[in-house]
Amino acid sequence: MKNDSALFFTCSLIEYIGRKQKLKRAAVVGHIGKEVLKRIYKFADVFHCEPIEKVADEFISQCSIPEGSFDNVAKCRYEAPDYWVIGEVYERLVEDTAEDDIDNIVGHVVEVYSSWIDDVISNYNTDFYYQSREYIYECYKEGRICA
Repeated sequence: MKNDSALFFTCSLIEYIGRKQKLKRAAVVGHIGKEVLKRIYKFADVFHCEPIEKVADEFISQCSIPEGSFDNVAKCRYEAPDYWVIGEVYERLVEDTAEDDIDNIVGHVVEVYSSWIDDVISNYNTDFYYQSREYIYECYKEGRICA
C-alpha cells in the first residue's frame, strides 16, 4: 500500500487539528478515538472536498477536543513545514508499518501517533521530519534515532 490519499488526508487533518488546538498529535488521536478515525479515513474523499479548516472545526466540536499549550509551530526557529507536509510524513510511516494490513489501518495510525516518534516528528527545529521515508521507518522500528 503506497500513496493512500485517504490516509494522507487523515494524517494531515490530525496535524491541522493539533496545530489549531495546540495539542500533541497523540492527544488529538486520543480525543478523536478509533471509531471517528475510521469514519474520517473511510470518507476522506468526501471530507477532502471541504476546506480543511471547516472539517477540522466540525471534528473539534464533535469530539470535544480541548485547547492545550503545545505550540510547536511557534517554537520553530525556522519556517515551519505546513500540515500537508507533516501529514505526508505520517502517512508514509503508517503505510510502512501497516504493510498490507489495510483492514487495520486505523490501528496503525493510533500505534504510530502514540509512539515515541510523535515527539521527534513534531520537533520542527530538527531535520528529522524531512529525512527519507526509509530512514524514518528504520528509526521507528529500532525505537530510536539511528546513527
